[in-house]
Amino acid sequence: MSLGLKSYRRILTGTVLSAVLAGTAACTKERLVQGECKPFNGVNVCTWGRMSGKTLVAFGATVPVGAIENAPPEVPMAWPPKMDAMVALPAAVDSAVGFKNLTIYWEPHGHPPGPYLVPHFDFHFNNISEADLAKVDCADSTKPSVLPAGYELPDEAIPGLGTLVGICVPGMGMHSLPGTEMHATTPFQKTMVVGYYHKSPIFLEPMITRAMLMERKSFPIEVLAVPGEPAGVVLPARFEAVYDSTAKSYQFTFTMARS
Repeated sequence: MSLGLKSYRRILTGTVLSAVLAGTAACTKERLVQGECKPFNGVNVCTWGRMSGKTLVAFGATVPVGAIENAPPEVPMAWPPKMDAMVALPAAVDSAVGFKNLTIYWEPHGHPPGPYLVPHFDFHFNNISEADLAKVDCADSTKPSVLPAGYELPDEAIPGLGTLVGICVPGMGMHSLPGTEMHATTPFQKTMVVGYYHKSPIFLEPMITRAMLMERKSFPIEVLAVPGEPAGVVLPARFEAVYDSTAKSYQFTFTMARS
């Protein structure tokens, strides 16, 4: 069968366009980069990153519900608090945005200030290395000059320990929290802590109650703009804990781009 010139051009154009779109889709297809897995309460917590080409789209951790269910009702009192797990983030995440590891703490009785005196988990996503975390001794009491909108960085008096300037905890850093939440008369459920040391932001911490995680439902936590990010660090725009009922786990997901 013979084709006219116009028909041939239409077919050729369509073929070229299809090839271009297919190539574009192939170039933008996301791939998962696995990080480290470490045991926590009898199950493995694993870190990961999602890449589109050479661009980091998101990073986070897979937290099985078993880690929440198996949390012991009591743990020995210790100061500084005992770290339950340190999980390295993928090298691709570190190279792209400067976040290096996840440290996890289980607080069976919570901790001051008042709204946080309920059983909860601290998930610290740190942009400093394990060696540098070990050097955080709270000797430097200098606070950052600017905080995220509505956040406060108070000093907290702890019986038997004295006053924690900026709620600084050795091995962690200072803890900045939403002001309205800190002064609330009801217990919190979820929040995003911004951590500091040497005046610089060093971690983002989804702090979440055991009760909320046991609901097995997805939920977001707002991530505000954080002034003063250090060189080599790009702070994420959004956070969501996505529950997977099949895998019985949460995907703690920091997304880089604002939608």
